[in-house]
Amino acid sequence: MAEWTTEPLDQCLEALIDYRGKSPTKSPTGIPVLSAKVVKTTGLLRPIEQTIAPDYYQQWMRRGFPRPGDVVMTTEAPMGEVIQLDDETSKFALGQRIVCLRGIPGKLDNTFLRYLLTSPLQQEILASYATGTTVLGISQKALRSVPISYPALDEQVAISGLLSALDDKIELNRRMNETLEAQARVLFRDWFVDFGPVKAKMAGDTPYLAPDLWSIFPDRLNDDGMPEGWERCQVRDVLSLSYGKSLPARNRQPGSVPVYGSGGISGYHNSALIDGPTIILGRKGTVGSLFWEAAPSFPIDTVFYVVPKVSLEYCYQLLASFPLGDMNTDAAVPGLNRDNVYRLEFARPSDRLLVAFDEHASALRRKIAANELQNQTLAQTRDLLLPKLMSGELRVRRAERQIEEAL
Repeated sequence: MAEWTTEPLDQCLEALIDYRGKSPTKSPTGIPVLSAKVVKTTGLLRPIEQTIAPDYYQQWMRRGFPRPGDVVMTTEAPMGEVIQLDDETSKFALGQRIVCLRGIPGKLDNTFLRYLLTSPLQQEILASYATGTTVLGISQKALRSVPISYPALDEQVAISGLLSALDDKIELNRRMNETLEAQARVLFRDWFVDFGPVKAKMAGDTPYLAPDLWSIFPDRLNDDGMPEGWERCQVRDVLSLSYGKSLPARNRQPGSVPVYGSGGISGYHNSALIDGPTIILGRKGTVGSLFWEAAPSFPIDTVFYVVPKVSLEYCYQLLASFPLGDMNTDAAVPGLNRDNVYRLEFARPSDRLLVAFDEHASALRRKIAANELQNQTLAQTRDLLLPKLMSGELRVRRAERQIEEAL
């Protein structure tokens, strides 16, 4: 640590922009507002529901404007969540319970500051300067006095570059998975909702699928507007919806099995209710939310899980094609009625087409799973290296070798 310098944070900042004290006047649409509700170290939570009117932005942002590269940190409820702004998010408004930090050029690299603030040691230091019993919060005065330790600028840049490369790869894989998911949705819609191949055949268009696959699709639509030979069915004909099981947080045991509520993963447990893969459907709370879980999981009583009678991939895309989020049956507590889902109708294709779709969709799913597995390895590697790099225990060259070994 001899090569590192320790100073109060305030001595290393060019700017600290703080909009705490009041909330901006919201509007139905406009410029998104960054708040402690959406700023998460794991990534900005989207969509951002709070917005302000564009003509109000200049009036509200009188204390200073963020720039790309600035670091935003939550100061309360919860404290210590950190993101770094880019070209898009630097144009957002700043809301309550967050501060925007900018290092002095040539002294403190912003990206290094981002990772420093998320390191376990610095999080402990922040907590020691915070106040509150139920909810920790840190004042601007206390934040300015928090000590930070940092190396020479070139070492800061090397450290931040190494950690950023890991996060960039994680983000690239995440976006790639979004693209793969979209491809499966487009494929399902073209084949089974819009009847694209059938209509192309009727119009005499050039085949856009492999000949053996093209030949499976009918040549015309029947009087009901369905491909000839397909059946009009209900959702109940291809799947069943089973209720999840109550599992209060106090009853959960440490483990790696994801616990699913209607908002997604709400924690972990040491045993599963069902083996993966499965589809989880929001029943109470976030009505109609849909999740694919490849591993064993524990769906709780605010969701259904799918018991398929045909391909699980087909069931997933079929459910995704319906506006389930609009099927709330309870004004007080949003709820999804299982029988209403069962009655939804669709055109069921031939078994050969179901098999063909499953082959294509499963290939995309395998790529998604491979990317998710790599992301787990990347995140574990980053989390292992972060405290060592931020304490000076590990130098960049050794860290690079560890990354090569891990991957």
